[in-house]
Amino acid sequence: MPAVPPQPGPPGPRGGPAGPRTDPEAPARRTAWAEGVDRLRAAATTEPGRLRIIGALLALLVVAFGAVTAWQMTERAAAADDVLHSSQPLSASAADIYRSLADANTAASSGFLAGGQETKASRDRYELDIRTAAAKLITAANSSKPGSPSAKTITKLNRLLPEYKGLIERARANNRQGYPLGGAYLRYANDKMQHEMLPAAEDLYKRENQRLGSDYADAKPYPWAAIGLGVLALGGLVWAQRRNYHRTNRVLNQGMVAASAAATVVLLWLVVGHSLARAGLDESYDHGVRSLNVLHDARIASLKARGNENLTLVSRGAETKTLADGKTTVDLYDYDFQQDMKTLTKGLAKAAELSDDAAGETPVKAATANMKVWKSRHADAREADNGGDYQGALDLVIGSDKVKPTGECFDGVDKNLEKALDHEQAEFKQAAGDGLDAMTGLPVGAAVLAVLAAAGAVLGIGRRLSEYR
Repeated sequence: MPAVPPQPGPPGPRGGPAGPRTDPEAPARRTAWAEGVDRLRAAATTEPGRLRIIGALLALLVVAFGAVTAWQMTERAAAADDVLHSSQPLSASAADIYRSLADANTAASSGFLAGGQETKASRDRYELDIRTAAAKLITAANSSKPGSPSAKTITKLNRLLPEYKGLIERARANNRQGYPLGGAYLRYANDKMQHEMLPAAEDLYKRENQRLGSDYADAKPYPWAAIGLGVLALGGLVWAQRRNYHRTNRVLNQGMVAASAAATVVLLWLVVGHSLARAGLDESYDHGVRSLNVLHDARIASLKARGNENLTLVSRGAETKTLADGKTTVDLYDYDFQQDMKTLTKGLAKAAELSDDAAGETPVKAATANMKVWKSRHADAREADNGGDYQGALDLVIGSDKVKPTGECFDGVDKNLEKALDHEQAEFKQAAGDGLDAMTGLPVGAAVLAVLAAAGAVLGIGRRLSEYR
């Protein structure tokens, strides 16, 4: 029987022949995704196919566990390193800038009170404070981000520092010649320090403290995502081995056991290591940073008090302040001195409360004793000044052959607070260093062990698959 040739379709749009007919009932071509799902479903109906799927999922889960652990612990380790080597040292440097500027102002006023014969010790102290402030500003500038608020504050202080020094030199030049204008220049310099430079330095100190708090907040949270994935991966490995036991009655699969062991090590290392790191960071904050902040504030208050005490005698009542009642008028600098001493008293009490050992408590107690004597001598100086004995008041403040001055008490407070700060700084470094050490090697170790665990899981599943060949 001869073959029947294909029938042409209906004529084309211009009368030409049309293409072959298509069957309108033929099924549409399926997508690659749908075909892949079908193949996966077909593979899951056989034991070798199920084993391959289980092996792939376990390997993926273990690798994800290692990757997330490495990522989260790298971030926390970096934040802990910033706490120890960046933000806290910068916070301390900012406090040193404030302290150096305030002490320079105090030394300048003390030298002015000595008259035309300014002592070498007073001049040297002033110059050292100015050099220290300038050096600390350079360090802070190198560590700050360009264009940041801290960088702008540092630029402002670098601009104001030469202006302040110029006013002090004018005050000295006039004072040596006995001109009253020297006192006016000193008050102008003090106003620049008190109303522009010290507020800017305090702002820098607060910003660095906020940065320190942010680094602590980044370093301390538990890596819950990594812990959750670790528990899930370990659970999956245990389930796969239990499934293998029920189907083969074989208790152990070497690859799966190795994978489980590696995942367990990573999970325990993660939990224990971060817990130890968190404990170290908590201790560095509770017994280091908190005490350091209180001690810095107390030292700044003592410096302000000493400066205002000197300026009380320099101004000789020229600067007054009306209190909130609108009736009482007081000497401006002596009023500020009293407020600073209240701050110092509270600060020393808080520092003693936070001290957790004798090495930290002893200098705080010594500073408190110096402060009490200071208050007593200051009261005597004010009584003499108010009674018209200016020279007697001056001797009680800057000293003489017969009288012990308040400056001696201030120096005692300052030196003892410096000892307490050195001790608390060492405590901070030890605790923060222990916290950072607890995370050392964890990101890399977790990644390596996770790869080994994934390889173990694949090899274990591969060994089962070989039984079907």
